Amino acid sequence: MDSKEKKGSTILVVDDEEGIRSSLKDFLEENQFDVFIAENGQEALEIIEKNSIDLVMTDLLMPRMDGIALTRTVIEMGFDIPIIVMTAYASIENAVESIKAGAAEFVSKPFKFNHTLFIIKKVLETKNLQEMAEKSEYYKKLSTMDDLTDLNNQRYFKHMLNTETQRHTRYKRPLNLLMIDIDSFKKVNDTHGHLVGDQVLKQVAALLKKNVRAWDYLARYGGEEFAVLLPETTESEAFMVGERIVLTIYRHHFKTIEGEPLGRLSVTIGLASFPRDAKEPDQLLKKADEALYRGKQLGKNRICIYREKDSSK
Repeated sequence: MDSKEKKGSTILVVDDEEGIRSSLKDFLEENQFDVFIAENGQEALEIIEKNSIDLVMTDLLMPRMDGIALTRTVIEMGFDIPIIVMTAYASIENAVESIKAGAAEFVSKPFKFNHTLFIIKKVLETKNLQEMAEKSEYYKKLSTMDDLTDLNNQRYFKHMLNTETQRHTRYKRPLNLLMIDIDSFKKVNDTHGHLVGDQVLKQVAALLKKNVRAWDYLARYGGEEFAVLLPETTESEAFMVGERIVLTIYRHHFKTIEGEPLGRLSVTIGLASFPRDAKEPDQLLKKADEALYRGKQLGKNRICIYREKDSSK
Protein backbone atom coordinates (compact mmCIF):
# COMPACT_ATOMS: atom_id res chain seq x y z
CA MET A 1 0.00 0.00 0.00
CA ASP A 2 2.92 2.36 0.63
CA SER A 3 3.77 2.49 -3.08
CA LYS A 4 0.33 3.46 -4.32
CA GLU A 5 -1.52 6.72 -4.18
CA LYS A 6 -3.80 7.17 -1.16
CA LYS A 7 -7.47 6.70 -2.11
CA GLY A 8 -9.39 7.84 0.93
CA SER A 9 -9.82 6.95 4.59
CA THR A 10 -7.40 4.37 5.95
CA ILE A 11 -8.85 1.33 7.72
CA LEU A 12 -6.96 -1.22 9.79
CA VAL A 13 -8.53 -4.70 9.79
CA VAL A 14 -7.54 -6.91 12.73
CA ASP A 15 -8.57 -10.58 12.63
CA ASP A 16 -6.82 -13.87 13.34
CA GLU A 17 -8.58 -15.57 10.41
CA GLU A 18 -6.78 -15.04 7.11
CA GLY A 19 -9.96 -15.55 5.07
CA ILE A 20 -11.79 -12.77 6.95
CA ARG A 21 -8.87 -10.39 6.59
CA SER A 22 -8.55 -11.08 2.87
CA SER A 23 -12.24 -10.79 1.98
CA LEU A 24 -12.75 -7.64 4.03
CA LYS A 25 -9.61 -6.06 2.58
CA ASP A 26 -10.79 -6.74 -0.99
CA PHE A 27 -14.25 -5.36 -0.26
CA LEU A 28 -12.92 -2.19 1.36
CA GLU A 29 -10.42 -1.50 -1.40
CA GLU A 30 -13.20 -1.90 -3.97
CA ASN A 31 -14.97 0.89 -2.08
CA GLN A 32 -11.98 3.22 -2.29
CA PHE A 33 -10.52 2.73 1.18
CA ASP A 34 -6.84 2.21 1.95
CA VAL A 35 -6.41 -0.93 4.06
CA PHE A 36 -3.85 -2.27 6.52
CA ILE A 37 -4.26 -5.79 7.93
CA ALA A 38 -3.07 -7.35 11.19
CA GLU A 39 -3.63 -10.85 12.57
CA ASN A 40 -3.41 -9.92 16.26
CA GLY A 41 -3.64 -7.01 18.66
CA GLN A 42 0.08 -6.50 19.10
CA GLU A 43 0.67 -6.26 15.37
CA ALA A 44 -2.25 -3.83 15.15
CA LEU A 45 -0.71 -1.55 17.78
CA GLU A 46 2.59 -1.47 15.89
CA ILE A 47 0.76 -0.43 12.70
CA ILE A 48 -1.21 2.27 14.55
CA GLU A 49 1.98 3.73 16.03
CA LYS A 50 3.68 4.00 12.63
CA ASN A 51 0.78 5.02 10.36
CA SER A 52 -2.15 7.40 10.14
CA ILE A 53 -5.23 5.23 10.72
CA ASP A 54 -8.75 6.63 10.40
CA LEU A 55 -10.69 3.57 11.58
CA VAL A 56 -9.97 0.19 13.18
CA MET A 57 -12.12 -2.90 12.58
CA THR A 58 -11.17 -5.62 15.05
CA ASP A 59 -12.39 -9.13 15.75
CA LEU A 60 -13.77 -9.60 19.26
CA LEU A 61 -12.20 -13.02 20.02
CA MET A 62 -8.48 -13.30 19.27
CA PRO A 63 -5.53 -15.01 21.02
CA ARG A 64 -3.52 -13.01 23.59
CA MET A 65 -5.27 -9.66 23.07
CA ASP A 66 -8.96 -9.68 22.21
CA GLY A 67 -10.86 -6.86 20.51
CA ILE A 68 -12.03 -5.25 23.74
CA ALA A 69 -8.50 -5.25 25.19
CA LEU A 70 -7.21 -3.76 21.93
CA THR A 71 -9.90 -1.06 22.06
CA ARG A 72 -8.99 -0.11 25.62
CA THR A 73 -5.26 -0.07 24.81
CA VAL A 74 -5.70 2.18 21.77
CA ILE A 75 -7.66 4.66 23.89
CA GLU A 76 -5.19 4.49 26.79
CA MET A 77 -2.32 5.21 24.39
CA GLY A 78 -4.07 8.45 23.43
CA PHE A 79 -5.04 7.58 19.85
CA ASP A 80 -8.31 9.21 18.81
CA ILE A 81 -9.33 6.47 16.38
CA PRO A 82 -12.90 5.10 16.15
CA ILE A 83 -13.10 1.30 16.51
CA ILE A 84 -15.68 -1.14 15.16
CA VAL A 85 -15.75 -4.52 16.92
CA MET A 86 -16.62 -7.60 14.78
CA THR A 87 -17.78 -10.99 16.06
CA ALA A 88 -19.54 -14.15 15.02
CA TYR A 89 -20.99 -14.39 18.53
CA ALA A 90 -23.41 -11.49 18.38
CA SER A 91 -25.18 -10.71 21.63
CA ILE A 92 -26.41 -7.73 23.58
CA GLU A 93 -23.76 -8.47 26.24
CA ASN A 94 -20.93 -8.38 23.69
CA ALA A 95 -22.25 -5.18 22.16
CA VAL A 96 -22.57 -3.46 25.54
CA GLU A 97 -19.11 -4.59 26.64
CA SER A 98 -17.58 -3.33 23.40
CA ILE A 99 -19.25 0.08 23.66
CA LYS A 100 -18.25 0.39 27.32
CA ALA A 101 -14.64 -0.28 26.33
CA GLY A 102 -14.84 2.66 23.92
CA ALA A 103 -15.82 1.07 20.61
CA ALA A 104 -17.84 3.24 18.25
CA GLU A 105 -19.90 0.40 16.75
CA PHE A 106 -20.44 -3.37 16.71
CA VAL A 107 -21.03 -5.58 13.62
CA SER A 108 -21.82 -9.27 13.29
CA LYS A 109 -20.26 -12.03 11.21
CA PRO A 110 -20.90 -13.32 8.62
CA PHE A 111 -20.85 -9.84 7.13
CA LYS A 112 -23.70 -8.27 5.29
CA PHE A 113 -21.34 -6.12 3.28
CA ASN A 114 -23.82 -3.37 2.43
CA HIS A 115 -24.74 -3.01 6.10
CA THR A 116 -21.06 -3.09 7.10
CA LEU A 117 -20.27 -0.36 4.58
CA PHE A 118 -23.13 1.72 5.98
CA ILE A 119 -21.74 1.34 9.53
CA ILE A 120 -18.21 2.26 8.39
CA LYS A 121 -19.38 5.39 6.59
CA LYS A 122 -21.55 6.41 9.54
CA VAL A 123 -18.65 6.06 12.01
CA LEU A 124 -16.26 7.98 9.74
CA GLU A 125 -18.84 10.72 9.15
CA THR A 126 -19.44 11.06 12.90
CA LYS A 127 -15.69 11.34 13.47
CA ASN A 128 -15.41 13.96 10.74
CA LEU A 129 -18.25 16.01 12.22
CA GLN A 130 -16.61 15.87 15.67
CA GLU A 131 -13.31 17.08 14.23
CA MET A 132 -15.06 19.90 12.37
CA ALA A 133 -16.86 20.95 15.56
CA GLU A 134 -13.60 20.92 17.52
CA LYS A 135 -11.85 22.99 14.85
CA SER A 136 -14.75 25.43 14.72
CA GLU A 137 -14.65 25.86 18.50
CA TYR A 138 -10.87 26.24 18.41
CA TYR A 139 -10.92 28.91 15.73
CA LYS A 140 -13.85 30.65 17.39
CA LYS A 141 -11.84 30.84 20.61
CA LEU A 142 -8.75 31.87 18.67
CA SER A 143 -10.65 34.78 17.12
CA THR A 144 -11.99 36.10 20.44
CA MET A 145 -9.33 35.22 23.02
CA ASP A 146 -5.86 36.53 23.80
CA ASP A 147 -3.58 33.50 23.75
CA LEU A 148 -1.18 34.80 26.41
CA THR A 149 -3.62 35.81 29.15
CA ASP A 150 -6.72 33.80 28.19
CA LEU A 151 -8.75 37.00 28.42
CA ASN A 152 -11.00 38.33 25.69
CA ASN A 153 -9.06 40.15 22.98
CA GLN A 154 -9.57 43.66 21.61
CA ARG A 155 -11.71 42.44 18.70
CA TYR A 156 -14.22 40.72 20.97
CA PHE A 157 -14.18 43.59 23.47
CA LYS A 158 -15.07 46.13 20.79
CA HIS A 159 -17.91 43.89 19.63
CA MET A 160 -19.31 43.73 23.18
CA LEU A 161 -18.79 47.46 23.67
CA ASN A 162 -20.96 48.13 20.61
CA THR A 163 -23.58 45.67 21.83
CA GLU A 164 -23.70 47.06 25.37
CA THR A 165 -23.82 50.72 24.35
CA GLN A 166 -26.81 49.94 22.13
CA ARG A 167 -28.52 48.05 24.94
CA HIS A 168 -27.84 50.72 27.53
CA THR A 169 -29.10 53.42 25.17
CA ARG A 170 -32.32 51.49 24.70
CA TYR A 171 -32.96 50.91 28.40
CA LYS A 172 -31.24 54.04 29.72
CA ARG A 173 -29.07 52.07 32.14
CA PRO A 174 -25.62 53.09 33.46
CA LEU A 175 -22.52 51.73 31.72
CA ASN A 176 -18.90 52.43 32.66
CA LEU A 177 -15.54 51.68 31.10
CA LEU A 178 -12.15 51.21 32.77
CA MET A 179 -8.97 51.41 30.71
CA ILE A 180 -6.05 49.94 32.68
CA ASP A 181 -2.36 50.33 31.90
CA ILE A 182 0.59 48.73 33.74
CA ASP A 183 2.92 51.52 34.84
CA SER A 184 6.53 51.47 33.60
CA PHE A 185 6.03 48.08 31.96
CA LYS A 186 8.79 48.75 29.42
CA LYS A 187 11.26 48.84 32.30
CA VAL A 188 10.21 45.30 33.30
CA ASN A 189 10.87 44.02 29.78
CA ASP A 190 14.15 45.92 29.42
CA THR A 191 15.47 44.82 32.82
CA HIS A 192 14.22 41.26 33.09
CA GLY A 193 13.33 40.22 29.54
CA HIS A 194 10.11 39.50 27.69
CA LEU A 195 9.53 36.11 29.35
CA VAL A 196 9.24 37.85 32.72
CA GLY A 197 7.12 40.55 31.07
CA ASP A 198 4.75 37.88 29.77
CA GLN A 199 4.59 36.34 33.23
CA VAL A 200 3.64 39.73 34.69
CA LEU A 201 0.88 40.14 32.10
CA LYS A 202 -0.53 36.73 33.03
CA GLN A 203 -0.44 37.55 36.74
CA VAL A 204 -2.12 40.92 36.21
CA ALA A 205 -4.82 39.22 34.11
CA ALA A 206 -5.44 36.71 36.91
CA LEU A 207 -5.70 39.50 39.51
CA LEU A 208 -8.13 41.45 37.31
CA LYS A 209 -10.33 38.37 36.95
CA LYS A 210 -10.62 38.17 40.73
CA ASN A 211 -11.71 41.80 40.98
CA VAL A 212 -14.51 41.94 38.41
CA ARG A 213 -17.89 40.27 38.30
CA ALA A 214 -18.77 37.30 36.11
CA TRP A 215 -20.97 39.48 33.88
CA ASP A 216 -18.40 42.24 33.37
CA TYR A 217 -16.37 42.22 30.14
CA LEU A 218 -12.64 41.97 30.77
CA ALA A 219 -10.10 42.02 27.94
CA ARG A 220 -6.46 42.46 27.16
CA TYR A 221 -6.78 45.49 24.93
CA GLY A 222 -3.21 45.41 23.63
CA GLY A 223 0.34 45.32 24.96
CA GLU A 224 0.19 46.09 28.68
CA GLU A 225 -3.27 47.66 28.47
CA PHE A 226 -6.47 46.03 29.69
CA ALA A 227 -10.11 47.08 29.54
CA VAL A 228 -13.13 46.37 31.71
CA LEU A 229 -16.70 47.15 30.66
CA LEU A 230 -19.07 47.37 33.63
CA PRO A 231 -22.75 47.00 32.66
CA GLU A 232 -25.50 48.13 35.04
CA THR A 233 -22.90 49.96 37.13
CA THR A 234 -22.90 53.56 38.33
CA GLU A 235 -19.81 55.74 38.11
CA SER A 236 -19.26 55.57 41.88
CA GLU A 237 -19.50 51.76 41.80
CA ALA A 238 -17.08 51.59 38.87
CA PHE A 239 -14.69 53.90 40.73
CA MET A 240 -14.72 51.52 43.69
CA VAL A 241 -13.88 48.60 41.36
CA GLY A 242 -11.00 50.62 39.93
CA GLU A 243 -9.68 51.54 43.37
CA ARG A 244 -9.78 47.90 44.40
CA ILE A 245 -7.82 46.91 41.27
CA VAL A 246 -5.17 49.59 41.88
CA LEU A 247 -4.71 48.46 45.47
CA THR A 248 -4.67 44.74 44.58
CA ILE A 249 -1.96 45.17 41.94
CA TYR A 250 0.19 47.38 44.17
CA ARG A 251 0.02 44.92 47.07
CA HIS A 252 0.81 41.87 44.95
CA HIS A 253 4.32 40.44 45.18
CA PHE A 254 5.39 39.95 41.56
CA LYS A 255 8.37 37.66 40.98
CA THR A 256 10.68 36.62 38.16
CA ILE A 257 10.58 33.12 36.67
CA GLU A 258 13.37 32.17 39.10
CA GLY A 259 11.35 33.47 42.05
CA GLU A 260 13.27 36.71 42.54
CA PRO A 261 11.12 39.69 43.64
CA LEU A 262 10.38 42.30 40.99
CA GLY A 263 9.48 45.02 43.46
CA ARG A 264 6.27 47.00 43.43
CA LEU A 265 4.24 47.20 40.24
CA SER A 266 1.27 49.46 39.74
CA VAL A 267 -1.48 50.32 37.27
CA THR A 268 -3.15 53.53 36.24
CA ILE A 269 -6.83 53.48 35.31
CA GLY A 270 -9.00 55.85 33.29
CA LEU A 271 -12.78 55.79 33.90
CA ALA A 272 -15.43 57.07 31.48
CA SER A 273 -19.22 56.82 31.70
CA PHE A 274 -21.80 56.19 28.99
CA PRO A 275 -23.73 58.15 27.82
CA ARG A 276 -22.65 61.12 29.94
CA ASP A 277 -19.08 61.32 28.62
CA ALA A 278 -19.67 59.86 25.17
CA LYS A 279 -22.55 58.88 22.92
CA GLU A 280 -20.61 56.42 20.74
CA PRO A 281 -18.40 53.40 21.61
CA ASP A 282 -15.23 54.83 20.04
CA GLN A 283 -15.76 58.11 21.87
CA LEU A 284 -16.10 56.26 25.16
CA LEU A 285 -12.77 54.51 24.55
CA LYS A 286 -11.16 57.86 23.73
CA LYS A 287 -12.51 59.52 26.89
CA ALA A 288 -11.30 56.66 29.11
CA ASP A 289 -7.87 56.89 27.45
CA GLU A 290 -7.75 60.63 28.14
CA ALA A 291 -8.54 60.02 31.80
CA LEU A 292 -5.83 57.35 31.87
CA TYR A 293 -3.33 59.81 30.39
CA ARG A 294 -4.16 62.36 33.09
CA GLY A 295 -3.63 59.70 35.73
CA LYS A 296 -0.14 59.07 34.35
CA GLN A 297 0.61 62.80 34.50
CA LEU A 298 -0.53 62.94 38.14
CA GLY A 299 1.98 60.28 39.20
CA LYS A 300 0.47 56.90 38.17
CA ASN A 301 -0.82 54.17 40.54
CA ARG A 302 -4.31 55.68 40.64
CA ILE A 303 -7.72 55.83 39.00
CA CYS A 304 -8.91 59.01 37.27
CA ILE A 305 -12.46 59.83 36.24
CA TYR A 306 -12.84 61.56 32.88
CA ARG A 307 -13.64 65.23 33.04
CA GLU A 308 -14.16 67.61 30.12
CA LYS A 309 -10.86 69.42 30.82
CA ASP A 310 -9.00 66.16 29.98
CA SER A 311 -9.82 66.85 26.31
CA SER A 312 -8.24 70.29 26.32
CA LYS A 313 -4.60 69.12 26.33
